[in-house]
Amino acid sequence: MKHWMTMVLAVAGLAFLSGCASSLSSEAYSRDSARQMQTVYYGTVQSIRTVQIEGTKTPIGTGAGAITGGILGNQVGGGTGRALATVGGALLGGVAGSAAEEGITRQAGYEISVRLDNGRTVSIVQAADVSFQPGERVRVIEARDGTTRVTR
Repeated sequence: MKHWMTMVLAVAGLAFLSGCASSLSSEAYSRDSARQMQTVYYGTVQSIRTVQIEGTKTPIGTGAGAITGGILGNQVGGGTGRALATVGGALLGGVAGSAAEEGITRQAGYEISVRLDNGRTVSIVQAADVSFQPGERVRVIEARDGTTRVTR
């Protein structure tokens, strides 16, 4: 029964972590961006480079890992050994949880260089969900908070 409960907690923790990642897609808008005026620039794609967008690093991954590690460690031995295993499990679980969160939320992206019609060249990094080709005409949309995306 203890092992079953531990597995349920671990799976729930990983599911929770995967839900924490915000989308970096050109097609996803945050709730705060809805109904906000944005500036649109037109331009031509100059180059595209594949990049890795690092994952999130929040206390949630560390905390979930520490709790899971502590629960697993608490099932080992007895007395002082159990206390040490609980602390060690929590420490190792925290490190593992942090690494897991970063790995789960890491994603492929594109660095897109666009020569705007006003002569300025800009580079935007976004999720690799929509591909572009050099020479393609695009829109660069900039929100008041500086969030920028490339769209067709």
